[in-house]
Order: sequence, then structure tokens, then C-alpha cells
Amino acid sequence: MEPFRIAVPDTVLADLDGRLRATILPGKSPGPDWSNGVPPEVLGGLIERWRRGYDWRAAERRLNRFEQFVVPIDGCEVHVVVARGRRPGRLPVVVTHGWPYSFASMLSLADALDGELDVVVPSLPGYGFSGVLPSGFSSAAVADRWDALMTTHLGYDRYLTYGEDVGAGVSDWLAGAHPAVAGIVASHASFSGRSRPGVELDDAERAFLASVAPSAESGYAHQMGTRPDTLAAALIDSPSGLLAWIGEKVAAWSDGDGLSAFDPDDILTNVMVYWVTRSIGTSFRPYSESPDGDDLHPVVEAPASILIQTHESAYPRSLAEKSYADIRSFARLARGGHFTAWENPAAVAAAILALEAEVR
Repeated sequence: MEPFRIAVPDTVLADLDGRLRATILPGKSPGPDWSNGVPPEVLGGLIERWRRGYDWRAAERRLNRFEQFVVPIDGCEVHVVVARGRRPGRLPVVVTHGWPYSFASMLSLADALDGELDVVVPSLPGYGFSGVLPSGFSSAAVADRWDALMTTHLGYDRYLTYGEDVGAGVSDWLAGAHPAVAGIVASHASFSGRSRPGVELDDAERAFLASVAPSAESGYAHQMGTRPDTLAAALIDSPSGLLAWIGEKVAAWSDGDGLSAFDPDDILTNVMVYWVTRSIGTSFRPYSESPDGDDLHPVVEAPASILIQTHESAYPRSLAEKSYADIRSFARLARGGHFTAWENPAAVAAAILALEAEVR
């Protein structure tokens, strides 16, 4: 394990400023705001904030207040934040982000846990300061590395896991395949029960699964999964394009009106992680490389706490029971959409602490 600190060269920031100054905004398409993507006036306001009000060096200092390492694990250099707790004997938790966010978006959860236990926040392979996997991306392969990180490199005998989006699949594989996992908190509860041999879905389960796959929201995944290099060529060269691509999904998948649920500087910090590491193209690898069946993790025998985020409010408990054999709690959140720990870190922290106290 090598200590790591973020230190972006001034030349990178100067180049970014020049590109932002040269931004060409599109015209507004007919229709209600956000119906065709990011409204140009919203994007323009964020770009103006990025240029004249946002302070990357201040953000860099906030990120660097956490202990960070780069750890080589089975052919992949993994960037990881470790927020040490103040209370000995508590079980740690490994926290995994998804797309289109980053380790930086999960640090509000570390703050909400307030030193009660160790919080380990790795960057997914191909995201931010982590290298790519030497073979195709799979949740199972990442879970193997996370277990090695927690047990071999950090020395924990048992730990909890929490993940969102792509990170939810990693978390499910961790809890399903690695006995060191003492419990899982899931706000993106598994859909894998629908694919298990011999499993039949009831009407409520089928209705829910149909409701979470609207065609209007699937275009991004098709593009990233089928033509990742073409899209990456556009986004890696244009900070305004990168901000639009990420910001539109943050708005669409979160609670609130547009981007109102977030501090604009937090959105910009998340985008900056992608920009300064040139990792937007490699972040598409879960969409373009994941093998068939990667979402069909083993049934999770470890104790599970299920939090239903607002964008999946109709998720039936019966569907969770097809993937988690030992559900200790099942609750529906009043606030917090797809970016649950970013939007409502207090609720996720409370669930982690409650499960930790039960299984410790």
C-alpha cells in the first residue's frame, strides 16, 4: 500500500479554464425544461460557476483530509480512502460508488458516520484514480479484489458492505460470495431474483420491474455499452460535454427539481474527478464488458438491511427475499433517490450503524 494525495498540476487546470472559456452552448429544444436533457441555461450557469466561483484547490484539500492509498491487487491499482473510526471493536464498512459518480460523492456518508467505525471507500476500477482491470470488468472480479483489500491489505477479519448502482452489484457479490462479510446494507436492492432458475414472479414483482426500465432513460446505457469509444472521444475533450452527460443523469435519478438536491460545487467536484483523471471512457467498461450473468450473484446469506430509495418505492419485499436470505430490516425512505448516500447520508449511516450493532 502506497500513501496517495491528490495533486493536480496547474497546467491541467489552466487547460481546463481555456476549454471552459471556449464553450459553445446548444440552443434550447422545444418542450418543458429537462425533457430534452440539460437545459442550456442550467448548463451555462454551472459552467460559469466552474470558471469563476468553484475552487478545485479547496476541493482538493477537502478530499485530502482523508487518508488515501493506492493498492496493487491482482493486476489492478486500486485507489482507496480510509476514514478511521474512533471506537475500537466496531466492524468497518466498505462503501462502493457507481456511475456517474465517484469516491468523492460517497464521502458525505463517511462524514455522517462521524468516526463511529472505519469507512473504506475504494474507487471502482477504471474510475478516478484507480487503474482498470486487466481483463473485462465484472462485479464478481471487483468483489474479489475488495475482499482482498479489506482482509489481506487492511487486516480486517469481518466487515460490512454498502454499494450503489454498479457498486451495488459489487456489494451483492461481496456479501454472497465472501464469508468475511458480516452484513450488507442495500439501498439498491438486488433484482437478481428475477433470473434465478425456477423462480416465478408475482404480479407486483413484474409490475415493479417494468416500472424501473423506461425506454426514455435507457439510451445512455445503450450508447455506453455499444459505442463507448465514440462517446468517450467527445466527452474526454469537452468539459462542458462531460458536465452535461453526467449532470443530466444526476438530475434525472435524484430527488428534487433538476439539480436542486445538490450543492453545485459537489456536482463539479464529482465531474472534476472524471476530468483530471481522463477516466470517463474507462468508466463505461461495466456497461460494455460485463459478462452475461454478472448480475446473478449467489444468494446472500449474510444479514441484510434493505433501504428502498425513492425511485424504487414500489420494490416488493418479496423480490428482496429472492436474493437475501436473512433480512433483518426492510424500510422505505422518504428522501433519497438513486444517489442515496449522497442525497440522504444520515439515513444510510443510521442503517449501517444499526446493522453493525446487531451483528458485531
